Amino acid sequence: MNMLELRNINTSYGNIQVLHDINLHVEQGEIITLIGANGAGKSTILMSICGIVPPRSGEILFNGTSIVWMPPEKIVALGLSQVPEGRHIFPELTVAENLDMGAFLRKDTGRIRQDLEHVYALFPILAERRHQPGGNLSGGEQQMLAISRALMARPQLLLLDEPSMGLAPLVTKQIFSIIRKINEEEDTTVFLVEQNANLALKTADRGYVLENGRITMHDRAETLLGNKDIQKAYLGI
Repeated sequence: MNMLELRNINTSYGNIQVLHDINLHVEQGEIITLIGANGAGKSTILMSICGIVPPRSGEILFNGTSIVWMPPEKIVALGLSQVPEGRHIFPELTVAENLDMGAFLRKDTGRIRQDLEHVYALFPILAERRHQPGGNLSGGEQQMLAISRALMARPQLLLLDEPSMGLAPLVTKQIFSIIRKINEEEDTTVFLVEQNANLALKTADRGYVLENGRITMHDRAETLLGNKDIQKAYLGI
């Protein structure tokens, strides 16, 4: 079953068209990745899905419901959460307050408390620093906080935009291990946008390649990983 489906999506910034007839789908329970160079339009796809930059034309379906032109907060309420590029936590708020913001639309207070303890179990460093301002955390800790804040909305589909950006290799490895755990143990579907193509394709079930705003390739992740053109363009092989 397709949890998310994009049909012929065209998105522009003013008169500049960025996305051209994008067609992709995400099946329930899988991890898919979207790889491509800087400026290819990867983040624009996520912003179109989330309603931040609505497409000029085309259809976006989430669990069979059209979400084009739906306000972002309603899209979140349907079960779709994004971890944006650059993390964008609230630096003046404490870790705990940032996490509270993730659950802002929820009314199930008891489950919120359970989920809070769960994200602290996933990222113990956040539990230790729950009373510290988010801005005092390291880059890796801020990425953990951004992921945890998104999880507090209890998403069915988690959108991750460049989670490895600016992080040390050891921290990146830890983050991607948690991403796999979230997918496998929490039954959360993951849409991963990542410039580190090697790591992304080793993590995902399927992958899409975006070049100049167009999907140019789609296949199983392991097949893309072994593709000579992909290796030359994105893996440095």
